[in-house]
Amino acid sequence: MAETTGASEIIPVILCGGTGTRLWPVSRERFPKQFVNMFDGLSLFQKTAKRLSAPGFSYPLILASDPFRFVVTEQLAEIGIAPKSVLIEPVARNTAPAILAAALWLARETPDAIMLVAPADHLIPDHQAFARKILGAAPAAQEGRIVTFGITPHHPDTGYGYLEIDRNDCASDEAVCPLRRFVEKPEFEQALKMVESGNFLWNAGIFMMTARTAIEAFKTHAPDILDAVEPSVSHSTTDLGFLRLEPEAFSAAKSISVDFAIMEKAGNLVAAPCDFQWNDLGSWDAVHDESDKDSAGNALSATAVALDCKDSLLRSDKLHLVGIGLENMIVVAMDDAVLVAPRERAQSVKQAVDLLKDQGATVATEFNRDQRPWGWFESLAKGDRFQVKRIVVKPGASLSLQSHHHRAEHWVVVEGTARVTIGEEISLVSENQSVYVPLGETHRLENPGCVPVVLIEIQTGTYLGEDDIIRYEDKYQRT
Repeated sequence: MAETTGASEIIPVILCGGTGTRLWPVSRERFPKQFVNMFDGLSLFQKTAKRLSAPGFSYPLILASDPFRFVVTEQLAEIGIAPKSVLIEPVARNTAPAILAAALWLARETPDAIMLVAPADHLIPDHQAFARKILGAAPAAQEGRIVTFGITPHHPDTGYGYLEIDRNDCASDEAVCPLRRFVEKPEFEQALKMVESGNFLWNAGIFMMTARTAIEAFKTHAPDILDAVEPSVSHSTTDLGFLRLEPEAFSAAKSISVDFAIMEKAGNLVAAPCDFQWNDLGSWDAVHDESDKDSAGNALSATAVALDCKDSLLRSDKLHLVGIGLENMIVVAMDDAVLVAPRERAQSVKQAVDLLKDQGATVATEFNRDQRPWGWFESLAKGDRFQVKRIVVKPGASLSLQSHHHRAEHWVVVEGTARVTIGEEISLVSENQSVYVPLGETHRLENPGCVPVVLIEIQTGTYLGEDDIIRYEDKYQRT
């Protein structure tokens, strides 16, 4: 990591919002695609952070929602990257308020620092080509331009917005071109004509500008958003190293994308044409395109088998998945939900998720496995008056000191050693040992060791919901 200083500083601003609905059931609101290992052991967010840690870039500024703040810091720590700061959005308000919050925060110290705004869930394999394009376009941003990055299209695609440029206005030695206009997602015939003209780029949703330029753009074109976000940043508070934007003011901001709020109105925009491989992974069809495939064009996970299949995606989390005679199909199996669809219907997955929500199905948004700052748990079995969970507690982590109105708990440690508090008594519980937590008793479990603690929890009672928790102390300051 090479950190520059002053006006030449390029600060990555990574946007971690978005629910990734079109990649259900692997991506859900409670743990969206940017944090999921989609390919090779790293999440898309981690890949983005590594791509933006090249020489010439500063440490990243992250914008995330409250439930994922510890996921962000944990995944960055895994790849050895320290964030400049992590700003917590109190509510989802799309990209415009988030980008403005980042600009206002940066402008307090370095108004002319260059912001590189990038989504956390895009795939760009060639990091060097990406860095060259960013650094080459930096002078335009430094001069007060807003640079938008566009991908040279290799086929007509109705899933992307487009940028219109005029190749005749682009000097061969210039990194950027004048931008004529934005075009919303077109119909196929229009997309075909645009691609054939050679004057259109896919809108990658990556922007570069100084903090000062961003604030001026909002002052001119979206003053109502500035009026809401500015006090939210001014009255932000520090919490465990995170910066929490003031919620009341931020909630008053309009929910709108930066394209609609600023980009389509500003007159100081330029486009940087990019020829490197890029994919926003907006559908399972896109995941198939980017995956390693067998000789028949099938993308298979480790537990999937294809017999006489062609050009299909077969992915399974745990179950053994066997496809027979499939062609151009998507089959994604989790332990609680299965998706089966032709590849040409990949964009319809969002509609299916909306239908599940209308039916009240929790699988639309939640997983069996629930992430927590201290680790995770998953439900193994459940009845009217009992539930069995597997709980994993990370080294050095601890659950809150808590009690329950409606349930008692029995803990059986199967790996590691836990420090357990029950009332006034503190004890160490090792593998093959168990403890009982009576209903209403205060209790806490900690992992004092250097390996994860794994336990089986058996809950019994009249109500087993996660909201039956009274917290007295919590190192993660959850309410």
